[in-house]
Amino acid sequence: MSIRYGSTEAVAYLRGSKELPLLRGTVGFSQRRGGVLVTADVSGMPRKDGFYGFHIHAGGSCAGVDFPETMGHFNPLGAAHPNHAGDLPPLLGCNGKAFLQVLTDRFSIQDIIGRTVVIHSGPDDFTSQPAGNSGTKIACGEIRRK
Repeated sequence: MSIRYGSTEAVAYLRGSKELPLLRGTVGFSQRRGGVLVTADVSGMPRKDGFYGFHIHAGGSCAGVDFPETMGHFNPLGAAHPNHAGDLPPLLGCNGKAFLQVLTDRFSIQDIIGRTVVIHSGPDDFTSQPAGNSGTKIACGEIRRK
């Protein structure tokens, strides 16, 4: 299989929780030399500016109220938080929007197909185990091949 650098190979379409039905966004994943480029573009965030936990979760479904099937952070190596493969930098809300691009070598695109991306209601404290005490799940998207 040849790797096409720079093309978006997987995507998650985010939808908000019951409390934030207008929250929407796209998270794209593209293979780059040295890792996977993650690009998140979100609107309809809570109007409070600040940081929001942003993670890849092990579960594969955003079904149900409060997204119970997302399970915990994607962590195939059993690392302590914040060293899970699914731990990403937080999103910074700005007037109801957020945008983030980050390059990571913690996973391949193949590793995350069928998993979920979750935005949490508060910042990740990068200390609390097992998941950083980042609050409730306010948005979820299922990662699929594009």
